[in-house]
Amino acid sequence: MYLFSQNIYTPNGFQEGYLKIEEGKILGILDEVMPTENIVDYGEHVIIPGFIDIHLHGWATGSFCFEGDQQSLKKMSKGLVKEGVTSYLATSDVAAIHEIKSQLAEGKKFIDKWNAEQGAEVLGFHLEGPFISKEYKGMLKEEYCKDPSIDLLDEFIEIAGDNYIKLMTLAPELPGAKELIKHANSKDIQISVGHSAAEFEDIKALKDYGLGGFTHTFSGMRGFHHRRLGVAGAAMYFDDMYAEFAKQTGQTVKPEAFELMYKIKGKEKIILSTDCVGLARVKEPFYHYIRKCKFIPDGDNIKLVYDDNKEEILSKDDYEKVKDLELSYIKSVRNVVKNVNATISDIIKMACENPAKYIGVDDKKGSIEIGKDADLLVIDEDWNIIDTFVRGVLQET
Repeated sequence: MYLFSQNIYTPNGFQEGYLKIEEGKILGILDEVMPTENIVDYGEHVIIPGFIDIHLHGWATGSFCFEGDQQSLKKMSKGLVKEGVTSYLATSDVAAIHEIKSQLAEGKKFIDKWNAEQGAEVLGFHLEGPFISKEYKGMLKEEYCKDPSIDLLDEFIEIAGDNYIKLMTLAPELPGAKELIKHANSKDIQISVGHSAAEFEDIKALKDYGLGGFTHTFSGMRGFHHRRLGVAGAAMYFDDMYAEFAKQTGQTVKPEAFELMYKIKGKEKIILSTDCVGLARVKEPFYHYIRKCKFIPDGDNIKLVYDDNKEEILSKDDYEKVKDLELSYIKSVRNVVKNVNATISDIIKMACENPAKYIGVDDKKGSIEIGKDADLLVIDEDWNIIDTFVRGVLQET
């Protein structure tokens, strides 16, 4: 199969030509092909790599953190391709240890039998805890926050499978953190600082043991003071560490705060993610203080009760209704484009190349190059998605 476009974005810039795809891989860009070949002509539409979301608990009709089963991942994968995500890390919540273990076991089963017809690919897992600070737990439950444990991490690894845990969020000020960071690094697990009360000095002392970046930067971490730089100050100071930002809504992080980090780090060290949870799938009544709304499970429906007494009832399985409960990846990208005047090159760096490099899958993901997976988006000039391909398979969008 060949995809023609006048605007194919590669690491060398835009190219015009026929993008050759065979057995799910990119085989090159040709200047011309025989007219009898299987050609899809996209004209002036832009072809870019698919987005990689390294921090995703749930989306729309499925929630890995609330449901933790294969069906939740199946629903997430089917929905995510509609929003431009072609691969992601299934992200656990801070929960009881037996629940995290169950999620990893179920997730492994899904990964092992996944095929491109099922939608976005699960690349592995992001453990957002349980080794996090009670002080900066955010909306997570304090009783599930644990001190770092190599033995427990090894149990998680055994259940998840070798090289399936790609990323872990950690509070490095906790006792035993240094030893855990070194151990995780030996297992090729990337470590992000998050939900952390660490001081700047803690991160400075430990970063070279294997701290790679920061989870949902500015949120869930000790803030910046000019005499006490905290985690936020470390995120701004250390040039070699990545800053992940989730859901550019302007609610959790103001656009100006993102723009400040964008000016400091540039596109080279920022990673875009969503941190979506699949709010329609909550298992018990839950108040979201930012959205000022209570989510109440009601059989096959989810009931929303807002602070202004407005009520709404939605079917949990109605994708078009529940997808708007959270900001999708493509909508977040549009906000970034608007807020910092980001170019296509900027977005691809932050949404594709950087996350692929960060979790060690850049040999097969993140850019349009020979030998890499044919995970592709076709977009127009307004960032509307025309088509999505996962390993060369056209998805239902």
